[in-house]
Amino acid sequence: MTRTDTTPRVWTRYVAVGDSFTEGMCDDDPALASGGEYAGWADRLAAHLSELAQAAGQGFGYANLAVRGRKLADVVGPQLDSALALEPDLVSIVGGGNDILRPKADLDALASSLEEAVKRTRATGADVLLATPVDPADAPLVRATRGRAAVHAANIWSIARRHGCHVVDQWGLHALRDWRMWSEDRIHMTSEGHRRVALAALEALGIPTERADWSTPLEPAPPISRREALQANAQWARDYVGPWVHRRLTGRSSGDLRRPKRPAVTPLLLPEPPAPGKDS
Repeated sequence: MTRTDTTPRVWTRYVAVGDSFTEGMCDDDPALASGGEYAGWADRLAAHLSELAQAAGQGFGYANLAVRGRKLADVVGPQLDSALALEPDLVSIVGGGNDILRPKADLDALASSLEEAVKRTRATGADVLLATPVDPADAPLVRATRGRAAVHAANIWSIARRHGCHVVDQWGLHALRDWRMWSEDRIHMTSEGHRRVALAALEALGIPTERADWSTPLEPAPPISRREALQANAQWARDYVGPWVHRRLTGRSSGDLRRPKRPAVTPLLLPEPPAPGKDS
């Protein structure tokens, strides 16, 4: 989006739609997660935006309508319907990851659906934040989707350029290709991964960050033997791949019967800082 000045915009009503990534799965940071729910990059981004709004003397509200397991049709359909009814000035729309896991995913149809959602959102005057997939080049099994993920990422950039959207470039964030950024299921990020994505999102919105803090890869991990790697892969397949395949074959989703964790735009309650002299 072209701006005539360098002053970052202050947003006051942020609504996030998406799947498990935006719901925040596996980010169980006790300082941020509440009510037994996960936190996640969108919650963390909302915390930063809330602080900026308060510093500008404005109120701030946040809703998160994302639900794990949802495909793009739900994200840009019922979720977006509910999101726009909340009259946001910023909407993050991140979806398609569950679609491109399917070998027969129609990437052109996904791009068309996403673009219509963006056009609809931009017509309300709200800004839009998108995110590319992470490059799955190093992921067992999931690396087979790399071609589809790359096309989806390219489509996202094209849509963003045509409609003036902000984009979190996860594909280019090489620090996320470190398995220490990912939980045991190798699908959802750890708290550190979500923290880095939130800061990348903040910068994508035009708000300066300490870039090295989130873009610099971790120091190399100690090597493990081939036998240890094979054992870990086998355990992962038993614990996570098998149940995932079973849900697909039975037509079920991990998000069945789940409701959004933050269905209404409400103030974001941040943890109180520790008192002087107390441990954090």
